[in-house]
Amino acid sequence: MKLRRSSRLVDMTHYLLYHPHQLVPLTFFAERYGSAKSSISEDLAIIKQTFEQQGIGLLRTLPGAAGGVQYVPKMSEAEAKQFIQQLCTSLADPERLLPGGYLYMTDLLGDTRIVNQIGRLYASAFAHEHIDFVVTVATKGIPLAYAVASFLNVPVVIIRRDSKVTEGSMVSINYVSGSSKRIQTMVLSKRSLREGSNVLIVDDFMKAGGTINGMISLLSEFRANVVGIGVLVESEEAEERLVDEYVSLVKLTSVNVKEKQITVEEGNYFHFVK
Repeated sequence: MKLRRSSRLVDMTHYLLYHPHQLVPLTFFAERYGSAKSSISEDLAIIKQTFEQQGIGLLRTLPGAAGGVQYVPKMSEAEAKQFIQQLCTSLADPERLLPGGYLYMTDLLGDTRIVNQIGRLYASAFAHEHIDFVVTVATKGIPLAYAVASFLNVPVVIIRRDSKVTEGSMVSINYVSGSSKRIQTMVLSKRSLREGSNVLIVDDFMKAGGTINGMISLLSEFRANVVGIGVLVESEEAEERLVDEYVSLVKLTSVNVKEKQITVEEGNYFHFVK
């Protein structure tokens, strides 16, 4: 269909935003709009400049016959700092305290706007990695995993605590929880992952890291390569951390149940994202 430049810019922007990390040949847009490649290149230059100025992301152009254009979602440092500070303020609310010193986070994980922003943050942090799957463990990490995967344009794999007949043959391991020191079980369908896949682990909370360490052990059964670990909230109170390399957005430094005080601060996100 033949479109005016203004209409082309809107449609191209929409297409790129909904197809992140996908290499799109210039011929695709040229045929889509009935325009010359030179005109498409000029349009992409305008979109590229706008994306970078507004902190939306990068537009990479690959030359050659097999080349094209690729949208890489990003979040500017200023926007990231503002959002993480808002998370810290929200999580420090004394009303989040539950019996036993637990923190109520379900409302945040159910807010699609917040979860979407978290997805952008982790897409920025791991934009340089080649990722085939985003992996999480049921249940609270699921919305985060889908948000991250949508910006990376990859599938989600969910590790479960018990087997389901609808999953087919399963791989199962036992692991020791880092905080409770109890032996627990994780299972994953044999059809879930290709051998040698590059995976990004995403979880909502990490104390000692026993659950994530168990996920790494299970993924090793598939000979998967763990290229990154993203955690929404990490606890500073862990006596022994079982996982060293991870990216966290928020750090829970202390919880005083008696005084109803929660102290949180920025995680290590900005040490990894420059």
